[in-house]
Amino acid sequence: MTDGLPLAHPYNLARLGAAGDVVTFAADDAERAAIARWAGLLSLERLETKIQINKLGPVRFGLDFSLSADVTQACVVTLEPVPARLDHSFHRELIFAGPVRGKPAVESPADLVLDSDEEEGPEEISSLHYDLAAPVLEEFALSLEPYPRCPGVEFTPPSDGLEAPESPFAVLKGLK
Repeated sequence: MTDGLPLAHPYNLARLGAAGDVVTFAADDAERAAIARWAGLLSLERLETKIQINKLGPVRFGLDFSLSADVTQACVVTLEPVPARLDHSFHRELIFAGPVRGKPAVESPADLVLDSDEEEGPEEISSLHYDLAAPVLEEFALSLEPYPRCPGVEFTPPSDGLEAPESPFAVLKGLK
């Protein structure tokens, strides 16, 4: 675990060849329990990840992630368990901004042209030892249903029998 995250999977980008690499990993029982606590879940039954890593340049890397998970969240209305399956894919681009033997690490500005679909540039990293689990956990947390509900459950505020108080601006309506 690094940076307070419940899962770590270090990878040395310096060893990546021109053919790229495919990395797969799954969280074990203890890691799943820690991730469930970290994400505020009732339980995490499964978390599996597959990452295609490609070398885009001497210090530039493309990572295509696929994560799949089975989670159980608490219903925001009844607190009953709500099971869900997550299947999420995403892309990250990294650029090494640290020192490289014999030459500056940053590529020329012409090499840093953004793809038209890409709003942000590549993420700058200062070490070629990269934790593949950090973006997985970030995207996992963002993929969770923010307000999980059991099927058919609606929230209705309790009625206390009192009428809503009249607005102080209601008097102004009569002045028209």
